[in-house]
Amino acid sequence: MTYLGDPVSRRFLFVLGSTRAEGNTESLARKAAEQLPADTEQRWIRLAERPLPDFVDLRHDSDHVRPPSDTPAGELLDATLTATDIVIASPLYWYSVSGPTKNYLDHWSGWLRTPGIDFKATLAGRTLWGIAALADSEPSVADPYVGTLNNSAAYLGMRFGGVLLGSGSKPGDVLEDTEALAHAKTFFAQDAPLARFPYETAGA
Repeated sequence: MTYLGDPVSRRFLFVLGSTRAEGNTESLARKAAEQLPADTEQRWIRLAERPLPDFVDLRHDSDHVRPPSDTPAGELLDATLTATDIVIASPLYWYSVSGPTKNYLDHWSGWLRTPGIDFKATLAGRTLWGIAALADSEPSVADPYVGTLNNSAAYLGMRFGGVLLGSGSKPGDVLEDTEALAHAKTFFAQDAPLARFPYETAGA
């Protein structure tokens, strides 16, 4: 299943995982989003402004309960379920996603076990994307980040569009990364394949 043939029906959820507003990762994500058709639905959620409670694993203790829609967890769950395309826009922190982003993904484990949601079946066939700024000239340091997203998508039967990487440390640095900006222009135009286990680096 692909949404590229009917762009109007695509609903993008941009999950901003940085603890800093308008940082390099967000700037790169917005550059990529500018290339979407004007009538493509976009929703942007900054995790730092809607902090999720720490994930608690209840799978052997009790049933998970769907969070109310007027809570940060409920809002994110509803937004995740309705999106055709989920964009994880998190800077590279210690070679993987940021803490708030990891907590969001941990909540997926609870949503998988929440009665009445069918989280896995709902997300199957939809597309997961990643966008990250990193303060390193060697893109392979982001392999754990890419693996986290690819393998998460594979487990849920999702498509994986890969990760758009940009170089930046100080705010605004990524806007000087001409290669990343060029890639941003076509990033969402690619036909994302179904994710496969395991994630392998290009040189493996």
